[in-house]
Amino acid sequence: MNLLKISWSNIRFRPLNTLLSVVLLAFGVGIISLMLLIKDQISEKFDRNIKDIDFVLAAKGSPLQSILANVYHVDAPTGNIKVADAKRIVRNPMVEKAIPLAYGDNYEKFRIVGTNKDYPDHYGCEVENGKIFEKPFEATIGYEVARDAGLQVGSTFTSVHGFDRAAEGDPDAHHHDKPFTVVGIFKPSGCAIDHLILTPVESTWLVHEHHADEETGDTAHSLDHPEDEEGHVHDEPSPSDPDGDKEMTAYLLIKRNKGAFGMLSKQTEDTTMQLANVAVENSRLMNNFGIGLSTISAIAMVITILSFISIFISLYNSMKDRKYELALLRTMGGTRMKLFALILSEGLILVVLGYVIGLVLSRTGLLILSKTMKENFHYGFDKLGITPYEFLLLGITLLIGIVASLLPALRALRMDISKTLSNG
Repeated sequence: MNLLKISWSNIRFRPLNTLLSVVLLAFGVGIISLMLLIKDQISEKFDRNIKDIDFVLAAKGSPLQSILANVYHVDAPTGNIKVADAKRIVRNPMVEKAIPLAYGDNYEKFRIVGTNKDYPDHYGCEVENGKIFEKPFEATIGYEVARDAGLQVGSTFTSVHGFDRAAEGDPDAHHHDKPFTVVGIFKPSGCAIDHLILTPVESTWLVHEHHADEETGDTAHSLDHPEDEEGHVHDEPSPSDPDGDKEMTAYLLIKRNKGAFGMLSKQTEDTTMQLANVAVENSRLMNNFGIGLSTISAIAMVITILSFISIFISLYNSMKDRKYELALLRTMGGTRMKLFALILSEGLILVVLGYVIGLVLSRTGLLILSKTMKENFHYGFDKLGITPYEFLLLGITLLIGIVASLLPALRALRMDISKTLSNG
């Protein structure tokens, strides 16, 4: 007696009941699996982008927006800050390192970020082809930029003002004339640099000074350098120091000791700057994100419970409808335990089907969501493998199948053969 073959035949004999049970369980498993995948990959990307960054020094506004704009590069910055004002903070002995960020332009919606070598070095980014940027209008690009924008070492391009305007097809886009030259392409790093175009800070200043000259007719501007060749900011400027007129979008700060935030925050109180605590804002972001995931997961649990009830009703009704057939199986040599195992195996087949289809649904949903994320934020979800939590989910799903099958199976175990056969 092949129990699995008989169980599968019984399941196929009830297509509507089977479909309802499997679909409900598949949706429940699929939603839970999708939430686990999203949470796992977002947490990984968040942790990778933070990478020991303690504070963000930027213009006053929403601290969370400041983190999103300057650490994750998924929002617009709160504004610009004067280099002269920022020097009082970044040169403080409590600051171990200050990484400058200056941006406002894009190429094919990939942000062009003016910075120094400390930025890619901090994330351990390595150049796969070419070299790191050195001179103004040299650019080293993330691997996603090279892949999606079709750029390679030696390619040239011009920037568009803003973060969400493309060079082609947007009549309101302001297209700069000064070309950038790609001198290198980074290896995949798993952080925001994968979808950024990095160039010296001077490139960003020159582009916007040129734009300002076009508007004012002034051609007397010259290139000023607020940083030395090592990328470190000079001491506080004198009145004749031209650095003070320059602007930066933000600085990523790494503290030297635990009390740095309170001391540095006080220095920004009477300025147009603010100091955003990355750990605090990231915790707030994850909490808000977690509430949304918990709500969706709760809905998935309700669907899963409904599937449990559906499987139970399906097996129970099937047991009542097939009592005569089960009694005949007993007379043909089937033991009580074989009948018990038969009903149990039907429940397990249903939940395994629901689990497998649920995993397929979760991966399909992840791919769709990943495409949307890449189009809007250049972030995607690229890991489709089974996670450890999904093995736990499999165990829970199998337990649901066993529990839902238990009562019908026990009834089959206690069935009175002679009475059932006599009643026909």
